[in-house]
Amino acid sequence: MSDWVDVAPEEEIEPGMYRQVDVDDVPILVFNVEGGFYAIEDMCSHEAYPMAGGEVKGDRITCPQHGAEFCLRTGEALSAPAYEPITTFPVRVEGGVVQVRDDRWD
Repeated sequence: MSDWVDVAPEEEIEPGMYRQVDVDDVPILVFNVEGGFYAIEDMCSHEAYPMAGGEVKGDRITCPQHGAEFCLRTGEALSAPAYEPITTFPVRVEGGVVQVRDDRWD
């Protein structure tokens, strides 16, 4: 289990934007979606390609390599060529700071 990791002050991640942080050597992207924060692993489930730089529209991100679309809230694959979801992580705001952790091994 990892501890909560500081990403950035809440006001520094504006709606539609994201920040990248490493948690236990796992690259994670933390997004502000209409004032809510969501985190995904920076890796497409179709092929091991980073999601950073993909187009974000609302609560969806498009893989910049092959165009697969995913839901930022749930990780669900929404279009081919991806069929498997991407990994999501818990996010919280504590004392005005956005935090994330990798809870896969809890």
